[in-house]
Amino acid sequence: MGGNGSRKPHKNQKARFLSWLLNLGASCYDMTMLIPSWSNIFSEMDDINLHYRFLNWRRRIREIREVRAVRYRERFKRMLRDGDILRYQGNSDEVGCYVAPRPLSKGNRYFEVTIIDTGVRGMIAVGLVPQFYKLDHQPGWLPHSVAYHADDGKLYNGNTVGQQFGPKCNQGDRIGCGIYLDSFDDGQITVFFTKNGKEVGNVEIPGSPEAFYPAVGMHSLGEEVRLDLHAEWGMEEEDGLMIVDSHEDEWARLHDVKVTGTLLEYVGKGKSIVDVGLAQARRPLSTRCHYYELEIANAGEKCYIALGLARRDYPKNRHPGWSRGSIAYHADDGKMFHGSGVGDPFGPRCFEGDIMGCGIMFPRDYISDGGDDMDDWDLDAWPKQSQVQNDLYANNDDEEEDGEDVDGRKVTVFFTRNGKVVGRREVAIPAGGFYPTIGMMSTGEKVRVDLHPLSG
Repeated sequence: MGGNGSRKPHKNQKARFLSWLLNLGASCYDMTMLIPSWSNIFSEMDDINLHYRFLNWRRRIREIREVRAVRYRERFKRMLRDGDILRYQGNSDEVGCYVAPRPLSKGNRYFEVTIIDTGVRGMIAVGLVPQFYKLDHQPGWLPHSVAYHADDGKLYNGNTVGQQFGPKCNQGDRIGCGIYLDSFDDGQITVFFTKNGKEVGNVEIPGSPEAFYPAVGMHSLGEEVRLDLHAEWGMEEEDGLMIVDSHEDEWARLHDVKVTGTLLEYVGKGKSIVDVGLAQARRPLSTRCHYYELEIANAGEKCYIALGLARRDYPKNRHPGWSRGSIAYHADDGKMFHGSGVGDPFGPRCFEGDIMGCGIMFPRDYISDGGDDMDDWDLDAWPKQSQVQNDLYANNDDEEEDGEDVDGRKVTVFFTRNGKVVGRREVAIPAGGFYPTIGMMSTGEKVRVDLHPLSG
């Protein structure tokens, strides 16, 4: 009955406690069955991540397509395009401009525009511009653009002031623009322009081809052109061309001269002074290629061999140096001829095995230009004999001064013999530039020519 007063748990309480523990364990077990394993959790997370990554890829692909669509989208303002026809749609106070969707490339480095209608003023421009060029400016007016303008025949090279370049262009004329293939990897490209398939001139500009897009500008009512972005161009060969073997592409005109590799051989009659064999290079000397050489492989009967420079339409039956628009060093007498049949004492005679060279020292910021049409050249404005600086005959006081140079761009033409400068003369360069020109006039004469001796 008495005791310490403590009470022992009732049997029912023990039973309830054991039942509670059992129920708790069962509940915990049921909960673990409801919670997925860690591997299942990570698997589901991977699926979610993959889904979002896929959505992100799709978004990026769509954005890339949109960027490409913008990148290769033609741009034009105040113009109406109907197929390959471009028409001016302004009020003549505002410029209309078209920019092609893709730049020039090695596989497509030339395009042409045919003038269908000159409109009121014929202010049509053809050239190259950056992709996002301002469309309210004529091609050539803004930096990093260049264009040939039909109305005045001028070249505009990143400036609103043009430089005399070539002939004007009218209804029916084709204006072409391209990039020389050999200038694609230099960081400095040579852009050339053509009129009716014949090269007018060229200009060197800094940059890479992929930065320049074909462009057409118009500026007066009624102007209309046909655009050919995939035109092909090759120098048209002239009559009397005799070409065999390789290196034929380097020569535009050959009269009574046969080409075999780098060897030129006289095949004319050699009976009189009109039996001239003439070879003229395809391209004029430029700041990129300013010098060439020949080696006398066979002096022939009289060694009437002349090395020099001449305008593009130089007469085929005149020795280089004899007619206006030419200057030459003659091997047989060592004289220089500059637009005259009377030569000046200049240097030593040259014989078989000698190497003769000719080049131009261009002034800074020089732009090569020109025109093809004789009517656009003022040949009477050619300078007469000017003072010669002669390194071998420095004390010769017999030099003639038949007249003064007229205003015009001046360059210094120099000649060499076996690697040493013979002398030089300052002359005015003709429209279209000075073309390497070689003359021969007696049987058996042969020369070996290197038009690019300074290239690697």
